[in-house]
Amino acid sequence: MGEVSPAELASLQREFDWLLDTEVPTVLAQLRAAVREAAAKFPVPVGEHNAERPDLSDKFVLTNTDQLKVVVTLTGDAISAADINLKLPRPHGKDAYHNTGVREDLPWTLQQVQDAANHLHLASDTLANQGDDYPFASAAEVTAFLTTAMNALLRARTALVVPKKRSLEELVSSKNVAALVPPLPREVAVSFYLQSWRLIFAVYHMVTDKGVSRFDRYQAECVVPWVNDVLLLITVALQTGQQLRDKLDIFQQYKQEIRLDRLDKAKE
Repeated sequence: MGEVSPAELASLQREFDWLLDTEVPTVLAQLRAAVREAAAKFPVPVGEHNAERPDLSDKFVLTNTDQLKVVVTLTGDAISAADINLKLPRPHGKDAYHNTGVREDLPWTLQQVQDAANHLHLASDTLANQGDDYPFASAAEVTAFLTTAMNALLRARTALVVPKKRSLEELVSSKNVAALVPPLPREVAVSFYLQSWRLIFAVYHMVTDKGVSRFDRYQAECVVPWVNDVLLLITVALQTGQQLRDKLDIFQQYKQEIRLDRLDKAKE
């Protein structure tokens, strides 16, 4: 970096002071508002947010071809009821029909919802730890604070967008399978999961043809509006935080030439 004149340094100091005094509190207030709004849309409590509200319940129809017909009731972080009809083709034979459902007393848990809620709660607590009047003293301090909050938001988004991969053995032996009545045959594995704004029901069917076994996969899905809203709010919050972090990085480049802190002000 080239030499910076005293006038440029003084201008940078004024800009930096304005950033800490005005823009940082404004951005943090925007992040808190986005987190509050996202938390309010969750069907389960997120810390103190909507703690007194009963779990929200919605019914969805997951569409596919005539192979899969699924109607589910999503209550909180679980599928509390489901009507599942499968028509699975078999080589050299008639299609196999399977009808099953989810027991009301043993719902199918969507762990992704609770995981996302936990990470969003952590982001909310982090942002609440520093009020609008907190005197940040340096760009590094603000950046570290932003990074902690944004990492929690990123984990919340990832929990909803990227389902954990599971082997067929894990799917078949999952405790959620016990929620299906009547049970499915061992050659059929099923799974409910969220992927972005979609609730997906996947079927894995083992087929043996001429001594060779393979798994055929079928899928039905639907849009879950509240997940779409939450992902949009989190994405906007992450973009807003990143824009502020980029500005702070610019000032960090001058840390050898200019203090860019408030130690002197704190002594006045």
